[in-house]
Amino acid sequence: MPRPFKCRRVCCNPKSDYFKPRGIPVYQLEEVNLTMDELEAVRLGDLEGIYQEDAASKMNISRQTFGNIIDSAHKKIADALLNGKALMIKGGVYTMGRMRKFKCLACEHVWEIPYGAARQRECPRCKNTNTHRAEDDKDYARKVGAGFGRGKCGRSQL
Repeated sequence: MPRPFKCRRVCCNPKSDYFKPRGIPVYQLEEVNLTMDELEAVRLGDLEGIYQEDAASKMNISRQTFGNIIDSAHKKIADALLNGKALMIKGGVYTMGRMRKFKCLACEHVWEIPYGAARQRECPRCKNTNTHRAEDDKDYARKVGAGFGRGKCGRSQL
């Protein structure tokens, strides 16, 4: 019996989820399915240039798994580009990353940043450095990765 998939944390939501070669009707095209976790690996590794170890940590997976995911994504993208296939972004084993809430204790301003993004050391409004996690943040005073892992996320339908 194969090992169950570990849920991958994804923080990007693409504006478009289907790409095709120009001039060829959709009904004549073969499709390649790029999963959301593969897209996230490409975003972190290729677009943002983050090292695999750090990118894997942001996705809540091992470095080896990250390497396997990005290799699979690269092959699918190359297949679609070189063989004139449509690229569909859909499915995978993932959960969308949530936002973290912060509060400035000087001016009471509250703002959100996505998980995986670097924490701002100063308030965006008043530039004060006395900032902390907001009390109404879901993960306030809990482990950041809570809720991820085996049994916490199901396979998205393709």
